[in-house]
Amino acid sequence: MADQILELAQDGGVYRRLMEPLASNWELITAEILQPLLHLPQSPFLLARFGMHALRPATSLAHSLFRSESTRALFAGLAAHSFLSLDQPASSSVGLVLAMLAHAVGWPMPEGGAGQITRALGNYFQARGGKIVTNQRVKNIDELPPARALFLDLTPRQVLEIAHHRLPARYCRALRAFRYGPAVFKIDYALSAPVPWKFSSCAMAGTVHLGGKFSEIHTNEQKVFAGELPVRPFVLLAQPSLFDATRAPHGKHVAWTYCHVPHACDVDVTQKIEDQIERFAPGFRDCVLARCVRGPKLLEKENANLVGGDINGGLADLRQLIARPVLRFHPYRTSIKRTYICSASTPPGGGVHGMAGYNAALFSLTNDFKVPFPKN
Repeated sequence: MADQILELAQDGGVYRRLMEPLASNWELITAEILQPLLHLPQSPFLLARFGMHALRPATSLAHSLFRSESTRALFAGLAAHSFLSLDQPASSSVGLVLAMLAHAVGWPMPEGGAGQITRALGNYFQARGGKIVTNQRVKNIDELPPARALFLDLTPRQVLEIAHHRLPARYCRALRAFRYGPAVFKIDYALSAPVPWKFSSCAMAGTVHLGGKFSEIHTNEQKVFAGELPVRPFVLLAQPSLFDATRAPHGKHVAWTYCHVPHACDVDVTQKIEDQIERFAPGFRDCVLARCVRGPKLLEKENANLVGGDINGGLADLRQLIARPVLRFHPYRTSIKRTYICSASTPPGGGVHGMAGYNAALFSLTNDFKVPFPKN
């Protein structure tokens, strides 16, 4: 962490005191937070120390701890991954987790793209006798063949579409009350050269946050949260081909980027995104060979779980961190016997890919099938 601390100048000491205990205990902390919040903690004092800061609005934490604009902007970019306005309670939580993991293990990327993980898991599943069926839309849960257990990788809206007739009215009302959050507008780029950053250090990062000062990021995220489209949206840009030669032909590069936009926004914000990139990397447009643009409606068309372009599986404010998708000690279990929800609309939420499914499977085995499961 020492090299990073040097970059923070006057905030180095307070940043170290904030992050070092988290990074040093990241395995214990993630074991607590990557499950439903309503549980008996194994590390209560450590969880309380994390929660003391995590439950604060990002505006409060950043302005009370950090003095420099650069450190505040750093934290704003991390906290903005929450899709919340930065003055919302618990908007600090995602920022702290991302910073903790960056220092503890980095933000790794799979060689060949994220699809390699999916292929590896699918191959393993099939090697163990599993069968994968695709391109077959299920309109009614009764269409599914008999099974010992059903795991629905669906958000509440799709669960209601296929199973409302099997669910009690009270549970249906709770699912209908589930709220979705802001959307993304995504662009994939083929580039003739690396992104020409003003600051050379950006070329050493797999992910770059483009937003300016804390106040600018806060204002723009606040507008998105309120349903307005900002002039200069907060932009996240990943540049995997700098570190993985398999991603692009020799001498060429790829990048992907998205910005936050209001839920179900139907405005093309390509120019806004590229203006923001050009602000920090003049000449970027000259490097573009091709682009693939996906707004919220197309994202939802390609994946019905991305309701209104919400890639987070639903709003992750304090209420829906606890009640996700409904307020239960066992949120994965539905009211249908041995039928579970295992999407990002269940704990721990979006961005923690696969963890909700793991939790749902573990719950099913240990509670409904009484199968002992190893803790490690």
